[in-house]
Order: sequence, then structure tokens, then C-alpha cells
Amino acid sequence: MIITYFGEQFFKIGQGEMVLAFNPVSKSAKSDVSAHFGADIAFSTTNHPLFNGIDQLSHGERMPFVIKGPGDYEVKEVFVKGVASNALIAKKKYINTIYSFTLDNMNIVFLGALSDDEMSKESREAIDSPDILFVPIGGETVSKDVALLDPKSAARFAMSLEPKLIIPMSYDSATLKVFLKEIGEEDAPVIDKLTLKLKDLDGKEGDIMVLKPA
Repeated sequence: MIITYFGEQFFKIGQGEMVLAFNPVSKSAKSDVSAHFGADIAFSTTNHPLFNGIDQLSHGERMPFVIKGPGDYEVKEVFVKGVASNALIAKKKYINTIYSFTLDNMNIVFLGALSDDEMSKESREAIDSPDILFVPIGGETVSKDVALLDPKSAARFAMSLEPKLIIPMSYDSATLKVFLKEIGEEDAPVIDKLTLKLKDLDGKEGDIMVLKPA
């Protein structure tokens, strides 16, 4: 599995011939974040231009299967569970869908534009103890008009889920510094892209990998 980060919450995960994309930034978002490639499965957690630029994910004959809300999905033998949570954008409430799925025998949870950690017991159980957790840490300062978990709240919530590996997103240097200090991982590695196999997670408990935007 190869994970590439483009900024905001735009990620590409490649596994063999399969390409998954998460929260692509739309051209209408007027963001500095941009990437265009063909994906097999596209995930959008929140119906907002920073997170729903599905048009960026087609290339040639490759058109993605789009997942954009709570529910259970099966695409190309990937089983996905989407559970509802809260997003707050321009002081307006949105539905944010947290996605949980297994790829290459690794359980992955993508929290999306999560603004608080209030959720049902069933939702909480669906995302507990992932191998890999993608968590937003930008608070109200990083993504335009979007109120995400702040770094301290994000750290507490992430650790409560007991992941093996944590990947922060929607960060700047200030929020990243607070987040890493809160978890006690000030020396977490900062890398261009992450290549990962299941055995690489052996012995990990709440380890952090920081991906630089491509």
C-alpha cells in the first residue's frame, strides 16, 4: 500500500492496480491543493468543495465508484462502512461521514471533516481500534471556514480509539506542533509518501507518521 497526501484531506492510496482517493479538493474551492488522476473508488466525507471534488478523479476510461454518505458498501472486494458524524462549516452543520474499511488486511478509518467527537455508541464501535487512523487536527485555523477538531481534542480522540498508526491531516506547522506534543511524539517522522505492509504495524501503538503535501 502506498499513501500520498496532497494537502487539506486529499489522499491517494494505491494497492496493486487499485487506486482509492479521499476528499479530493474541487476546483471551485479556490484552494492551492490540486491533483488529477484516475481512481477506482472515490470517498467524499462532506458535501463541500474542499472535500467533494470528484471531477478530479477521472482519467481516460477510469471513472471512480463514488461513496459519499453513511451506509455499507462493497466495491471491488473492498467492504466499506460509513457512519454519520458532525462537520461545521461557516457555522453551518453538515453531515460528515467517517469511513471504515479493510485494505491489504489493514483496518483503516478516515475521520474526514470531523468537528467534534460526539457520536452514537454504534458509530463509535464501528471505528474503534483501527490499524491506521486519518485524523484532522486543524481546529478553526487551517481550512477555510471549516471548524475541525483542534490539535488537543484530536490527540485525545485519536488515542482513545487505540490505533496502531495515526496520520494527521488538515494541519499547518502550528497545529502539528501542538498535536505531536500532546501525544508525546515531537520527533515523529515527516515523509513524502508512505509505503506500508501489514507487518510494518507490528508492535506499533499510537505511532505517528506525518505526510508532507505532494
